[in-house]
Amino acid sequence: MSTNKRKKTNQTPENKFQFELNACSKSKDFRGAISLYDDAVSKKTRLNQHHLNALLYLCSNAVTDPCLKQLALDYGFRIFDHMSSQSITPNEATVATVARLAAANGDGDRAFELVKKIGDYNVAPRLRTYDPALFCFCESLDADKAYEVEMHMYGVGVSLEEEEIAALLKVSAKKGRADRVYRYLHKLRSSVRCVEETTGMVIEEWFRSSEAREVGKEDLDVERVREGVLRNGGGWHGLGWVGKGDWVVSRTSVDGDGICRGCGEQLVCVDIDDEEMEKFASSVAALAVEREVKANFSEFQGWLEKHDGYEAIVDGANVGLYQQNFAEGGFSIQQLDDVVKELYNQSGGKWPLVILHNKRVRGLMENPSSRKLVEEWMKNGVLYTTPNGSNDDWYWLYATVKLRCLLVTNDEMRDHIFELLGSNFFNQWKERHQVHYTFIKGKLKLQMPPSYSLVIQESEKGSWHVPLGLGTSNESSKPWLCVTRTTADDAVATVSNGVGTCGNSGNGHRDEAQKLAGNVDSLDSPVIENKSTSVTGKRKERSHPS
Repeated sequence: MSTNKRKKTNQTPENKFQFELNACSKSKDFRGAISLYDDAVSKKTRLNQHHLNALLYLCSNAVTDPCLKQLALDYGFRIFDHMSSQSITPNEATVATVARLAAANGDGDRAFELVKKIGDYNVAPRLRTYDPALFCFCESLDADKAYEVEMHMYGVGVSLEEEEIAALLKVSAKKGRADRVYRYLHKLRSSVRCVEETTGMVIEEWFRSSEAREVGKEDLDVERVREGVLRNGGGWHGLGWVGKGDWVVSRTSVDGDGICRGCGEQLVCVDIDDEEMEKFASSVAALAVEREVKANFSEFQGWLEKHDGYEAIVDGANVGLYQQNFAEGGFSIQQLDDVVKELYNQSGGKWPLVILHNKRVRGLMENPSSRKLVEEWMKNGVLYTTPNGSNDDWYWLYATVKLRCLLVTNDEMRDHIFELLGSNFFNQWKERHQVHYTFIKGKLKLQMPPSYSLVIQESEKGSWHVPLGLGTSNESSKPWLCVTRTTADDAVATVSNGVGTCGNSGNGHRDEAQKLAGNVDSLDSPVIENKSTSVTGKRKERSHPS
């Protein structure tokens, strides 16, 4: 006991302050903390960054109490000044907390200035550093300053999330900035799957407003709109508001086939856009060349340029080894052939491309029962064998991305090689292109990509469908906002030269998965009528590997 007493007696003022401040922080005792601070200053106790940040945090929490707000603001700014006078360098947490105090005082300009000067401390800002200024300007309806904050965030690589986009959308709607509302709806579309209820209410309020009924074009070229939708991967065109007049806003649901129960429109399975796809293909190729024998992969790239007619790629090893982890199990060529034949039949006579390692193919060729089948694949241009020492994952991934086709594999692509891609749209790409499979009692079942994506969609006719993140996990009963306007049909149809755009307008742009599954509705598509052109808009002239 005497030893403990001696330790307590020998505590430095700084240690004693830290101990008592911890107790105040734990109990959120703002008054006790500022009393400690006053006492420490009067006794010239040396306070460090950690001490002062803890005090600032208590001040920022206290501003939410009307009885403590002014006192908390006064002490917060005083503590920050003390930090500067003692040449204590602030960190990001310091700046974010003082910015919150400035915003609580209604001073968005000061909050923004703090963030803009953060580089002086050799510190990188984060989303939370910008939030006080952004939300302060949005709440005070100072749209231009809110946009300035957004631009500054963009300049340093800080991305908006749903709450920030919704705030910008709301201030834009309140100020009648229709161009900005359109832009932020698309930001939501590209970054959020299902929007929160509060965001949904902001969107509803905009479409019901008098400003919203005035926006839009009544003479939009339907072919230009269609090209925009195809270029962007489906689900949006980005060309602006379509039509004029009142919007009809309702809450509804979407059936299992992607038909809106409110307006009857066909929603689509959304792909990544052309620019993203090209970047994706380039990044896969660059990583593959780093990790593979360059000449081998370059040879494959050249071969693929000449044989670009495939609409499905098969991860041969994944299919052949499926459920083969038993005593007599091995590589099942029959399973692989079942997949090949099923894809051939569903596509109306187009062979898929199977990627298989050279070592595996040599083993199959040594077996008389499988040799004939392999030779048949080679004759039909079905097989590409990857060389010794290669990782065939790079080959089937690159082929699928480059040709924008389907990929049959149960590989969820979580390995480190896929993490290297670092793509925030990788999951979206997988949803659109990956075909899972199973064999039940030896019978193959292909699970095609979903008929529609659970994301905000803007149709060719200018209608909007917004999924809400409420309640049920059952997609067919998930609530959606359905936003249409009657003039939009006329706005597009007047220049369509007889090409119908009403009803299930998505029929002309159904994804390749539905086409493979034998969806006869897609045969009416003006895109598919040209036999040499696929739904992806590229040439589909078949040639066989030599």
